[in-house]
Amino acid sequence: MLLILDGVGEGNHGYFDCVFQASTPNLDLLMRSGLATKLDASGPAVGLLGASDMGNSEVGHNTMGAGRVFDQGAKLIDAAFESGDVWLKAWPSVIKQIRDTSSVLHLVGLLSHGRIHSDSAHLYRILEQAELDHVGEVRIHILLDGRDVEDFTADEYITELEGKLADCRRRGLDYKIASGGGRMVTTMDRYGANWAVVEAGWQAHVLGTARPFPSALEAVNVARAENQKISDQNIPAFTVVGDSGLPLGAIADGDIVLVFNFRGDRVIEFCNALVNDSFVHFDRMRMPKILLVAMTQYERESGFPETYLVEPPRIRDTVSEILCEVGIKQFACAETQKFGHVTYFWNGNRSETFDALLEMYVEIPSDTIPFDQRPWMKSAETADTIIRELREGNSDFLRANFAGGDMVGHTANLQATVIAIEAIDLAVGRIMNVIEEFSGCLIVTADHGNAEDMVETENGAIKVSQDGDPILKTSHSVNKVPFVIMDYGRRPIAMKMNIGSPGLANVASTIVELLGYVPPDDYEPSLIEIGAIGPIL
Repeated sequence: MLLILDGVGEGNHGYFDCVFQASTPNLDLLMRSGLATKLDASGPAVGLLGASDMGNSEVGHNTMGAGRVFDQGAKLIDAAFESGDVWLKAWPSVIKQIRDTSSVLHLVGLLSHGRIHSDSAHLYRILEQAELDHVGEVRIHILLDGRDVEDFTADEYITELEGKLADCRRRGLDYKIASGGGRMVTTMDRYGANWAVVEAGWQAHVLGTARPFPSALEAVNVARAENQKISDQNIPAFTVVGDSGLPLGAIADGDIVLVFNFRGDRVIEFCNALVNDSFVHFDRMRMPKILLVAMTQYERESGFPETYLVEPPRIRDTVSEILCEVGIKQFACAETQKFGHVTYFWNGNRSETFDALLEMYVEIPSDTIPFDQRPWMKSAETADTIIRELREGNSDFLRANFAGGDMVGHTANLQATVIAIEAIDLAVGRIMNVIEEFSGCLIVTADHGNAEDMVETENGAIKVSQDGDPILKTSHSVNKVPFVIMDYGRRPIAMKMNIGSPGLANVASTIVELLGYVPPDDYEPSLIEIGAIGPIL
């Protein structure tokens, strides 16, 4: 049984380390009694560029499931820009359509330097190339962050973008911000958790019927005046209008929509609404006939979207796939917010099972209220589901994700995050008891840090606001994550000591060996030494 405690890293055991502040008797017992180490879960260990690149759920689960490190995320896109490959695949058709039909180019994505879902540097490179290729009219639909970057900085990112657009306009180009909104309430839903979020984006970007403002900065200022504590991620959807009161950039027939997020889970739904004739999740009012272009292809198996700029990595022979080949029965579950993490991302960006007779996926519906208002989330229900499956005895390998450390950690609510961790600990304890009853083997780890690092720092010092209050952190961390094995079957297992800097990629081989097989040669090595093991996979 693999339990992935999303966003639960190894912190400094201080006041703003909510994992340390929480009462976690079960996790403490595991760390004392099991085989324990720490894993790298950010930067090059998960296929990102540098040590300062935070890990995230996509690269974390991809790496764990693949057993190898692939260039992915921002690093993959950076390389395509540097080599010029980004302009070779779909960009020529974009430019041709613009020249043939005078189409408007719409750019939709998360406006920040977070490098989890997007990087505004990529947006600026696209704007530069658009100017070089004589694209006359560009409309930008911005999603405000406050999760992957310091909160309350949306105005800074908007000001930076507006400065670049003003320079473009001085050169005779019609480049403007057309709409936007906070990412948690506008456009960036995932796994069908709350289609109203996508609908709000549709009204802002496509229809131009969201609350009107003369500028994006004015929209942010008014939202903050109406609610001084509102996070950037929750700023309501807005449409930018001109002097006539009409929207500056409603999406129309013949236009081109380029989504510059490189991570797909939070933009697939909006993309689907743009091109799916049989879409049923909300009334679109009208469906413009557009050319959809994505930064990369979000779903390999379905080939969606068809048109994209950067070829995604081909992740084959994931641990689930090779276990299916030898008949290992598998079970995966999580609540909606993380369901795709233990299925889609874990399987190398594949949503479907490899073998429906050997695999069972169970989704537990998430709440749709702010996560710090119900910080226990679905920890209890996830444990219920796991325990039921354990007792039914249908599976050889089970995996699950607990969402609270990440989703509640992103709210920067310290008290709520402590509650989230305690709810997870209670759930883990219940699962431990059943696994012990059946002499099973439990692995606990995380995909990245978050809840253990809840305050912004600079040069080792805590950053404070103008009022002197600590600036709480909403983003992930670059901390290592725990990894612990509790084998209730009492096999002779020892942790290897010759792996210099173990990371998430080492998890897959460890699972394979615990199931009694030899991992593939191209997998990163197992973290353990164990008695006799069986055939090579």
